[in-house]
Amino acid sequence: MIGIYRQTLKDIPVLTVVESAKQNDALPVFIYFHGFTSAKEHNLPQAYLLAQKGYRVILPDSAFHGERDEELSKDELNFKFWDIVYQNLKELQDMKDELDRSGLIQDRRVGVGGTSMGGVTSTAAMTMYPWIQACTCMMGSPKPVAFANKLIQDVEKTGIQLPIPQEQLDELFESLKGIDLSLQQEKLAGRPIFFWHGDADPVVPFEHAYDFYNDALKSYKNPENIRFFREVGRDHKVSRFAVLEMVNWLELVL
Repeated sequence: MIGIYRQTLKDIPVLTVVESAKQNDALPVFIYFHGFTSAKEHNLPQAYLLAQKGYRVILPDSAFHGERDEELSKDELNFKFWDIVYQNLKELQDMKDELDRSGLIQDRRVGVGGTSMGGVTSTAAMTMYPWIQACTCMMGSPKPVAFANKLIQDVEKTGIQLPIPQEQLDELFESLKGIDLSLQQEKLAGRPIFFWHGDADPVVPFEHAYDFYNDALKSYKNPENIRFFREVGRDHKVSRFAVLEMVNWLELVL
């Protein structure tokens, strides 16, 4: 039987999805981050399917989301997007450390994934943490510098004046270079990475992940370790096809 357990890891509210009989065993771990304005519960389908295959799946709530909601306005939340990504990255290490201390990780097998903002997080994490053994990015961007530019342009098109001085924007872009996987592809080091993206996505540009994949593919000796699934006509919503392909691929590499 698959159990869903509401827990905290280093004060981070999470759902742990795992076979009940193996709840306290060391297992391969997959940590999956939700998207912007979403919450951990929205990723239970893929967590359940992975738990059936023997994984311990951790679904955290990001800052200002789910159990951590602070009732911010949409505009207030929008301007915290990158703060949330950076906090995700810090808390990823915190959660991994807590699982390590509890002896719940089997043979250092840890993967990270996410949807949209969560995919931005998971690919950025590959620049920071060599202990990640596999990464999945569902309609996210491995190009945070380019994506930040796109977000700012979207705001400017609405006629809204950005309440951020240029100096602060310059600091943000400089900081984002440090977690931009497209600018430091050597950090991949052949580690397995999976992308799914709908080519009609109006929110996160399809080309960010697709162009990155085609460029990174050249450095992979084992092409099975880097996958890209394009879904024609799909917008900014993960399909059942995408979930099943991700789960099947993870079973091969993690």
